[in-house]
Amino acid sequence: MKKRLKHISPLQFGIVLCAFYGAISLILVPLFFLVAAFGPHRAGLGSVFVILIPIFYAAMGFVFGIIAAAIYNLIAGWTGGIEFTFEDVPPAL
Repeated sequence: MKKRLKHISPLQFGIVLCAFYGAISLILVPLFFLVAAFGPHRAGLGSVFVILIPIFYAAMGFVFGIIAAAIYNLIAGWTGGIEFTFEDVPPAL
């Protein structure tokens, strides 16, 4: 069965990407913390940057999610949107 995605709620998409990018940044923070702790600039700005990464990623996910959804809605109006094909899957036993 084919379905077509014709509209994305920009605010909702921004919220979803905010949470998504925030979660991704929490995975990356320990790696950045190790680099900041053992890199050539061991103290100061590196540690502050590591703390601000989740906030920055989440905020950028929100802003760019809203922009991306609005652009998608505009283009989907011209082209008809993205088509998806779904199939029913029997439940696993």
